[in-house]
Amino acid sequence: MSSSTTSVKLSTSHQTADQQPNLVGEFLQETIALTRRLFIQLQRRPSTLIAGIIQPLMWLILFGALFQNAPKGLFGETLNYAQFLEAGVIVFTAFAGALNAGLPIMFDREFGFLNRLLVAPLVSRFSIVLASAIYIVALSLIQTCVIVTAGTVLGAGLPGIAGLSIITLIVLLLVLGVTGLSLGLAFALPGHIELIAVIFVTNLPLLFASTALAPLSFMPTWLQVVASLNPLSYAIEPIRYLYLHQDWGFNSVVMHAPFATITFGGALLVLLGFTTVSLVSIQPLLKRRFA
Repeated sequence: MSSSTTSVKLSTSHQTADQQPNLVGEFLQETIALTRRLFIQLQRRPSTLIAGIIQPLMWLILFGALFQNAPKGLFGETLNYAQFLEAGVIVFTAFAGALNAGLPIMFDREFGFLNRLLVAPLVSRFSIVLASAIYIVALSLIQTCVIVTAGTVLGAGLPGIAGLSIITLIVLLLVLGVTGLSLGLAFALPGHIELIAVIFVTNLPLLFASTALAPLSFMPTWLQVVASLNPLSYAIEPIRYLYLHQDWGFNSVVMHAPFATITFGGALLVLLGFTTVSLVSIQPLLKRRFA
């Protein structure tokens, strides 16, 4: 009698263990499904990706042609302006794409789809945010590959395997940080008009207040200070250094800011700090919205 009771208890415990949900597996499944939805939208409306590839190519071709007759040495050690501009175009393209990351979330809010997701039995609602981040990172890496290839054709050169890996890391850090801020704005602002206004107001000023188009030495003192505080400059200068030097190292000096000398490793640490602060700062807002 006792043996039969024991077997029943063991059978019940096995059934209970089997019925326990695999939270990690379900979270990954939710994230993959939400990410796939975004790529299906892109497949149906590929104009976003096409425009995101054509625009940086136009920057490379038009600006490269505009300054092709500039005296050698005018932009530092670069052989031509295309080589100087390459890093700025890579970073600004990734930045612009990440800045738009909040728009799909905002449209989901306005059309009511986000409310359906919030009442759905999701393991974690943070899969919504993670799916958007994965989508934007994938688009940014595709754009970066196209820009690097086009730059090689236009005479900008090509870093080695290690250099390309560091470029990928830099783009990843910048995109994650800016995507976090954009998603935070998507939940904080009342509608897409306000979000688009923030994007327009932020986009070009951050471009011109960086080292994307001209070195620090070309700028007045006040703009040098602003550009040295701009996170984009800390992504641009390491990438530019990779294009100009095959023997780079983490102790290599990449930027002479008015207040400090910035090394390659120091620039990466600044980007890491920017991304960390960005992702941590939106956590309270997301928790309130997902509660």
